[in-house]
Amino acid sequence: MQIRPLDLSDDATATAVHRIGHAAYTVEAELIGFDGIPALGESLSEMRHTDLRWVGAFSETGALAGFLAWAPEPEDGVSIDRLCVDPAWFRQGVASLLLRHALTELFPGRPVEVTTGAANAPAVALYRRLGFTRGPDFSPVPGLTMASFGRAAESTPWEGGRGSSDLA
Repeated sequence: MQIRPLDLSDDATATAVHRIGHAAYTVEAELIGFDGIPALGESLSEMRHTDLRWVGAFSETGALAGFLAWAPEPEDGVSIDRLCVDPAWFRQGVASLLLRHALTELFPGRPVEVTTGAANAPAVALYRRLGFTRGPDFSPVPGLTMASFGRAAESTPWEGGRGSSDLA
């Protein structure tokens, strides 16, 4: 796998990102029992106009397997907005690869925050495995419980190899 920046002004790239995001969030919606995930209703145009930075994981054949998008936060922090893997690539370490790359190459030593559906066990396990501490759960709307995670700026590197449950 190769990690490289994504340019959403490119039609093919944006279309692939939108397709993968929709497929991944459809699976998450089933896992958490909530189909109102905002990205599921987001149009291609809306996605392209978000104020996010994007990187993708590409297979040896050049296929986009997954992506990570983030926004800078105050005081040099980072908020991960999306970490999505094409369902065809689930459980192959793509989410771990993207997140490790982001933590070591894109924003090393910076505080990072992320949220996921509290019932999304694979994503919860991924964040814990990579050194995130679970914060308080919250319910932005009735019927949905979100889990918050943070990784302090001074976090030490994680132990272990590629994860076995990368569905995020």
